[in-house]
Amino acid sequence: MKLTRFWNGARWGLVATVAMSVLMLGGMASGLSPIPKPIPAAIVGQLLGPDVAKPLLMGLAIISHLGFGGFFGGLFTLATDKMTVWKGIGLGVALWLFMQIAVLPFLGWGVFGTGITPKIAIATLVLHLVYGASYGALMSRGGEN
Repeated sequence: MKLTRFWNGARWGLVATVAMSVLMLGGMASGLSPIPKPIPAAIVGQLLGPDVAKPLLMGLAIISHLGFGGFFGGLFTLATDKMTVWKGIGLGVALWLFMQIAVLPFLGWGVFGTGITPKIAIATLVLHLVYGASYGALMSRGGEN
């Protein structure tokens, strides 16, 4: 039962990550986003170095981002009995805070992106709210509660 619940949460976490990623890439393509490069690609680039081939970089970035969103979606289902949109939003905010405090400084962008622009914090909050709300809505309607 718990394993089934985990995989169901992981599936909806993956779908929510796709929704968030489409919004992120659309914002970047339109020039509206203050994010200098897709954060998953920046993380992989930081880990593998500047000489990594772009197809490998982007492939690993996509796989890791989808895997991260799916994993935490599955893990969160094990931590809560009944999923709601608000609980999903709470997950999104928790993941956003982790990114602001740990990931962005690791990239050299500063806490809350202040090494580049504080607008990064707002843009990424919107993205994580989309993830959380999508995940919570999908789990509460189509998931096992």
